[in-house]
Amino acid sequence: MARILVINPNSSENVTAAMDLALDPLRVAGGPEIESLTNPDGPPGIESQAHVDDVAVQLRAIIQAHDHRVNAFVIACFSDPGLFAAREITAKPVFGIAESGILSAMSLGERYGVIAILSKSIPRHLRYIRSLGLEARLAADLAIELGVTELADEGRTFSRMVEVGTRLRDVHGARALVMGCAGMARYRRRLEDTLSIAVVDPAQAATAMAVAAIQLGQSNGNGQAVVSGG
Repeated sequence: MARILVINPNSSENVTAAMDLALDPLRVAGGPEIESLTNPDGPPGIESQAHVDDVAVQLRAIIQAHDHRVNAFVIACFSDPGLFAAREITAKPVFGIAESGILSAMSLGERYGVIAILSKSIPRHLRYIRSLGLEARLAADLAIELGVTELADEGRTFSRMVEVGTRLRDVHGARALVMGCAGMARYRRRLEDTLSIAVVDPAQAATAMAVAAIQLGQSNGNGQAVVSGG
């Protein structure tokens, strides 16, 4: 059976568990197995450029260790740490959740907004979005001012997400929202229902792209076909 490995680059098992649960709708009969993995050597949350740079090296080692048994990889951090280096070391497709989430949001609304965890994350997001050439349709990137480990506080987190999502929709003109952290996965459906606009969980978006690549036998960045067996 084909297998997708979804890697949480931080060391929070709670984030991995919430993310993995959110991937259940993509686990379908005849489809690839979806496995979630925590990086035990990562920080509790990836909240700085230094964190991104450090885990990029760790992710490279994880991908090399699992390359023989996996058909596609997902890097489940909104900074897409080590994405381009990972694509150089494996013939398997590698999806970053920021790139995938933004592309999905752009297909659902003319302008997209990003719900970040912290204000200090926003410059990093904007640098990356500019590097992808996707800034023209960005409405705004606003923070809820909660760290990764604080996202487990459901009442406070959801209240902040509604507040920021409302500002992105009503003040900045966003017509689709991307949640800027894999740890927000549990809130997607409720937030979408509350705000009445599309909300994208980027880990779901990236994994859905990985499923499609395997099922359709599409070629990857190295020009090799993705096989459905494994």
